[in-house]
Amino acid sequence: MSVNVRRMACTPEQVFSALADPWVYPTWVVGASRLRAADDRYPSTGSRLHHSVGVWPLVLNDETRVDVWEPPRKMVLEAKTRPFGTERVIIEVRPRGSGCVVRMEEFPNSGPVALIPEAIADAILHIRNRESLRRLEWVARGRAAV
Repeated sequence: MSVNVRRMACTPEQVFSALADPWVYPTWVVGASRLRAADDRYPSTGSRLHHSVGVWPLVLNDETRVDVWEPPRKMVLEAKTRPFGTERVIIEVRPRGSGCVVRMEEFPNSGPVALIPEAIADAILHIRNRESLRRLEWVARGRAAV
C-alpha cells in the first residue's frame, strides 16, 4: 500500500471540483493518456470513467469506477489496468488554513499486480502518486483562477 500526502494551496472544494470533472482525469493521473467517455452521472457512486493508459501506439482501453463520492472529504476509486489487475485508490481531503491536505492511498486489489512484492509496488506507486497529486493541485488551482 502506497500513501502520499500533499499540502495544497487550494480548498477542499477546489480539489473536488477538479475530481468531479472527468475530462481533466488524464491531466492529473499519471499514466492515463486519454478519456474516451464518462457516465452521465459521474462522479456519483457506481459511475465509470472510460479511459486509456499507456503511450501511443501501446495504448490499452480501460475504466475506473467510483465506489465512494463524499465531497469535499473523500473519493474512492477502483481503477482497472488490464491486463495487470485492479487498484483501489482512496483520496481524502482535509482543510488546513487557507488550503488543504490531500492524502492518496493506493494498493493493488486483484490480478497480477497484487502479486508484486509490497515494497516494490509501494515504491513505484509512491513516485507516480507524488506526481499525480502535484498535477491535481495545478488543476484545482487553475480551475479556481478561471
